[in-house]
Amino acid sequence: MSAIFELRNVTKRFGRQVALDNVNLVGEPGHVIALLGENGAGKSTAIRILLGLLEPDGGSARVHGLDAWIHGEEIRRRVGYVPDRPTLYDWMTVDEMGWFCGGFYERDFVENYRERVCHYGLPLKKKIGTMSKGMKAKVSLALAMSHEPELLVLDEPTSGLDPIVRREFLESMVDVAAAGRTVLLSSHQINEVERVADTIAIIRHGRLELVEPLAELKESIRELTVTLRNGATVIPQTPGTLIYRVQQDRQIRLLVRDFEEAGLDEFRRGDNVGSVEVRHPSLEDIYVGFMQGDIEERN
Repeated sequence: MSAIFELRNVTKRFGRQVALDNVNLVGEPGHVIALLGENGAGKSTAIRILLGLLEPDGGSARVHGLDAWIHGEEIRRRVGYVPDRPTLYDWMTVDEMGWFCGGFYERDFVENYRERVCHYGLPLKKKIGTMSKGMKAKVSLALAMSHEPELLVLDEPTSGLDPIVRREFLESMVDVAAAGRTVLLSSHQINEVERVADTIAIIRHGRLELVEPLAELKESIRELTVTLRNGATVIPQTPGTLIYRVQQDRQIRLLVRDFEEAGLDEFRRGDNVGSVEVRHPSLEDIYVGFMQGDIEERN
């Protein structure tokens, strides 16, 4: 199947700062792609380029086969987009907001919108300007989803939502993907992203550290907790590719990729090794490892 969106060798600079460095990311139909990274890592810049709101300095961005910079208006009409700071008309009611936006879409939009805001528990007659941040976020989510777009682009969409609604919304992304649509989700809620994402993309300082199916990523990484013998300071070579290492007194925590089970027994028998515990790390553990680990060691 053809890709819903593509970023190919995309580079973007703001003065001397490199916001994106040769970024490649593809979204296939029926997938939830989670874009993870610290503030300032380049997530929002990548999204804005994809939607035709920023012109890349190098490379190309396409959505539905259309060049994002040339056909940005058409792309934004076809895509559902929730920015990290939604812009709504404070003087409108919830219902008026849906009626206004419905003028740009098919007739079913308003009906779908009203169903969604009622599901979120929003009163149709309430003024936008009197609503909390969380309630405004729900309005923005309803607007983005009511024309049932093939691509949903969500930049921190659950910010300000209570835990129950946040979980319900993220889990609804699974249903969206099951219907053959695509979700690009930028979020800091890593534990909840782990529940819904098919593919993980980790971006650091404008560079993609990895793009990989979540199941394969978790299967390929192990966390080793090594306790050294008294007086020991050095351990044998780790059975795999080291992502991250932190040591406190005689205990060392290692995040290791392409873990070699056959080499574990030899590692345990090392002269300085007292004990080794092995576990499957969570996505949050993996994310922190890539954020805090040494890039040069992994390249």
